[in-house]
Amino acid sequence: MLALIPLFPLLGFLINGTWYAFGQAPAGRTKAGSTVPGVIATTAIFASFVVSVMLFLQLHGMEAEHRVIEQTLFPWMTVGKFNVDMGFRLDSLNTLFTMVITGIGTLIHLYSIGYMSHDETPGKFFSYLNLFCFAMLMLVLGASLPILFLGWEGVGLCSYLLIGYWYTDIEKAKAGKKAFVVNRVGDFGFLLGMFLIFSTFGTLDFAGLHGADLAAVNPSTITAICLLLFVGCMGKSAQIPLYVWLPDAMAGPTPVSALIHAATMVTSGIYMVSRLNFLYSLSPDALHVVAAVGAFTAFFAATIAIVQTDIKKVLAYSTVSQLGYMFLGCGVGAYSAGVFHVITHAFFKALMFLGAGSVIHGMHEEQDILKMGGLKKYMPITFATFFVGWLAISGIPPFSGFFSKDEILWQAFSSPRGSIVLWGLGAVTAVMTAFYMTRLFTLTFLGTPRFKEAAAHGHGHDDHGHGHSKQDNHGHGDHGHGGGGVHESPWTMTLPLIVLAVLSAVGGFMGIPHMSWLEHWLDPIFEAPVVAGGAAHAAQAVHEAASAGAVHSGDSMEWVLMGVSVAGAILGILFASNLYKDLTKPAELKRKWAGLHKILTNKWYVDEIYEASIVRPIQALSVGLWKGFDVAVIDRIVLGFGRVSQWSGQTARVLQNGSIQIYALMIALGIVASVGYLIYGMV
Repeated sequence: MLALIPLFPLLGFLINGTWYAFGQAPAGRTKAGSTVPGVIATTAIFASFVVSVMLFLQLHGMEAEHRVIEQTLFPWMTVGKFNVDMGFRLDSLNTLFTMVITGIGTLIHLYSIGYMSHDETPGKFFSYLNLFCFAMLMLVLGASLPILFLGWEGVGLCSYLLIGYWYTDIEKAKAGKKAFVVNRVGDFGFLLGMFLIFSTFGTLDFAGLHGADLAAVNPSTITAICLLLFVGCMGKSAQIPLYVWLPDAMAGPTPVSALIHAATMVTSGIYMVSRLNFLYSLSPDALHVVAAVGAFTAFFAATIAIVQTDIKKVLAYSTVSQLGYMFLGCGVGAYSAGVFHVITHAFFKALMFLGAGSVIHGMHEEQDILKMGGLKKYMPITFATFFVGWLAISGIPPFSGFFSKDEILWQAFSSPRGSIVLWGLGAVTAVMTAFYMTRLFTLTFLGTPRFKEAAAHGHGHDDHGHGHSKQDNHGHGDHGHGGGGVHESPWTMTLPLIVLAVLSAVGGFMGIPHMSWLEHWLDPIFEAPVVAGGAAHAAQAVHEAASAGAVHSGDSMEWVLMGVSVAGAILGILFASNLYKDLTKPAELKRKWAGLHKILTNKWYVDEIYEASIVRPIQALSVGLWKGFDVAVIDRIVLGFGRVSQWSGQTARVLQNGSIQIYALMIALGIVASVGYLIYGMV
């Protein structure tokens, strides 16, 4: 049954892909709307979810030390001593990821039926969604690094297709290209890491790596492997300095944003580090890098999210920040806490992205939160569900985000690899998260409606990446933004919101401190590796890995820090609520801090710095090589041969004119030349 999990979305991709290729009407619209391809795609991913749950229950009935299901389909590659089978492996770790991918994916597919109801090519859209899920399932189910990398590259391809789905809009096409190129930078590091693993251990199979003699390996080699693989994580999971593609990914349809940001692609790096935890635990230096990058990314992205006005951009930078939390957890050795936050984040971030899509749908493509307000009255279901997501991401107990975020902060403070600096960055980020999410919630749903005013000034239909381009037209027409124009979304969109709201509210109880089912479930995966030999560095690293969850202080300190975390969240909420009750207050604050506000609005000018220091020099070098070498040298050589051939042919053509006299003359000259040559030779 294991192969059925990725097989079902693959079949959905093939069916809808064929539907799209051969089912086009002359006008360019499909013969059916989004319902038929949407039902096909949703059924396919739901079938994978059912199989995932069945196999999870099967694993749950096994003894912890034998909790593995494997299936080998066929030999994939054999090159000398390098052999890779197309095989799948399911254990306590990736069974959680498969259920999240297929479960959240099912809700997003269902939501897309309503959201894409007026799209011109729904068959193409749903085939891409299914292909995306297939690639992500290959990534988490692969029994070896090459299969994981196959899925890794697959989600990169699908992100390009989905982000640039409306490719005739140049900005959307550029966003897709940017995501693809930035991820290739990270993937180069991932490839080098795999090459080094194979040259060191002679295998890329996870089971073989776990059973290798790690003590015999130079610790610097293990550190190099871990850092190279982490470069790939920086790209795929949007960490500094390769995070810049993720905010631009908002150019794609909102369901794509939810799928990429919540349940699939961006969690790939967390999964890879967790899967190879036995290597990372032997390299304290690599883990320090992971933790530091994660903590700084969380803080850095939160500063940008504070001033964004596009509802999807706020959520995008929030995702970058939350991914930083996950890497912070893994970097201090608390892999279970990192995975826990992956799951809870999938719940509340998918909810918030789909809620944002519902708002955009109801507001007729408006994305500027400054032109919203008062939507609580017009969109009650979206408001209620978004309210739950807001409390969850803000870290308010007993909602899911509180438990996972608090666990990461506690581990950052108490574990041997943690520090007060890492905890401080995480705690300050938590306060900022509560602030900017309250700002988003208040400006969108509370207060006096501002969309009437925006419409009166002619600003009701700005194109913020989801506007009325030819490709992104939901068929709403030119509605005004009066109270009668704003509407609640259809049930296909609100039902997934309700389900995700319930999960966001109760999902955290799986990881309650000191009686965490999740931590107990993952113990066989994250136990300290058994290292043969007497290498002191390895023994010390294993000791640190085994004690990663140990506390320096008693339980009282944990309660104190928990109180500090909740108090910080409440402080951020109260400050934002008070500030944005009257928009004159933030306007005055903006004028007072105009310089800092401009820097944050322009995202610390990172894109501009990359453009000036990397993109333009490469373009200039490329143009220089093209003009100075391709055109001046290669083209001239090739054209020179062509001109010589042309000249010789034209010259020979003069002789081949059909005149017998000319032919006789040439024969005579040839005879004279031959006789002369012979006489010259005899002399």
